[in-house]
Amino acid sequence: MLTLFCCMGLGRFALGMLLPSMGTTLTLSYSEMGFISTGNFVGYLLSVFLCGKMITRFGERRTIVVGLILISASMLIVSLSQQLWLIVIMYFITGIGSGAANITAMTLVAHWFSKKYRGRAAGYMIVGNGLGIMASGLLIPWLNSNWGDSGWRIGWASFSIIIALLTLIIAALVRNNPHALSISPLGEEPVEATAASNVQQAPDNLLRLIAHIGAIYFVFGFTYVIYATFIVTTLVDEYGFSEAKAGSLWMTIGVLSVFSGALFGWISDHFGRKAGLIGVYSLQTVSYLLVALMSGEYSLYLSMILFALTAFSIPAIIAAMVSDMLPPSEAGKVFGYVTFFFGVGQIGGPTMAGYLAELSGTFSSGYLLAALLTLTGIVLTSFLKYNSSTQT
Repeated sequence: MLTLFCCMGLGRFALGMLLPSMGTTLTLSYSEMGFISTGNFVGYLLSVFLCGKMITRFGERRTIVVGLILISASMLIVSLSQQLWLIVIMYFITGIGSGAANITAMTLVAHWFSKKYRGRAAGYMIVGNGLGIMASGLLIPWLNSNWGDSGWRIGWASFSIIIALLTLIIAALVRNNPHALSISPLGEEPVEATAASNVQQAPDNLLRLIAHIGAIYFVFGFTYVIYATFIVTTLVDEYGFSEAKAGSLWMTIGVLSVFSGALFGWISDHFGRKAGLIGVYSLQTVSYLLVALMSGEYSLYLSMILFALTAFSIPAIIAAMVSDMLPPSEAGKVFGYVTFFFGVGQIGGPTMAGYLAELSGTFSSGYLLAALLTLTGIVLTSFLKYNSSTQT
C-alpha cells in the first residue's frame, strides 16, 4: 500500500492538482500541459518491457526500491525546473519508476497469498492510490493559497521527500517471498503449494492468455482515464459548477475510491474473478452513461459515486487473476505484459475523447465511447477461459 501510495497516488494522480498552477506560472498551453502527462504514460509503458528483466535479475524488493528512487529524484528535479523540456523528461523518468514499482508490487500477491486471499490483498494495496488523491487534494490547494506561484514547486518537493522517506521503510519491510522468512503464503495448504508449483501454460496458450487479459485491461485503461481526465472540466464547463465545488467533488471521489479495490477484490475472492470484472464494468457502464446523457445533477452524483466505488478495482482483480493462472515466477512478467495494453489505453483514451469533444462541442461523446468499450469489456470477460485450483 505504501508503494502504491508513492508510485501511483503521488507519482501520477497528484499531477491533476499540480498542473493548473504549473501552467499559470510557466505560461504553458493546454497542449504543453498534455505533453507532461503523455511523457509520464510513455515512461510507464517503457517500464513494462524493463520490469520483467529487472525482477529476474534483481528480485522484487530491489526493483521496487529502484523504481521509488527514480520517482523521488525526478520529482525533486521537476520542482526546480524552469523549462518544459526538462519537466517532460523528468516526468518521463517518474513514469518509468512508477511502472517498475507498481507492476512489481502488484505481483507480490502471487508469492505472499493463497488464491482465496489474493483479490482482497491486491485491493488493500490499491488503497494507496486513493490516499494519494486525498493527500494531493488537501496539500496542494493549501500550498497554493499560502505560497502562491511557488506552491506547486513546494508540492513536488514535498512529495519527493515523502517518497524518499517511505522508500526507506519499504526497503526495510518488503521481501521477495515468504520463504526468505521461512514461512508460507497466507492461507496456503501444502497440497495447494504443490499444485500451484505444477501450473504451466503452453507457449501458444500463454500468448492467447496475455492477449485476452490484455484486451480486458486495455478497456479499463482507455475508459477510466477519460473520466478521470475530463470530469472536473465537464462539471465546470457543461454543468456550470464552480471550480471550488468541482474540486470538492473530485476529492469525494478520492475518498470513496479508497474502498474500491478492497471491495471488489473481496467479491472476486468469493464469487470468482470473472464475476468481479463483469460487476465492475457493468457499474462503470452505468456511470459513463449517466454523465453522458446529461440527465440532471442527481444523476451526475450517482455517476460519480459508481465511478469512485469501482475506480481502482480492475488492477486488483487482474493481478489476482494472473497470479492464480500462472506460477509466481511467471506471474510478474505476464502482469507486466498485460499492463502494456493498459498503458496504451491510457494514452489513447484522453486523446480520442478530446478529439470527439472538439468535433461535437461536448464531452458526452467521449463518455458514450467509454460506455461502449466497458460493454465490450463485459463481453471479453465472459469469453475468458479462466481456470485455477479454486475457481473456474
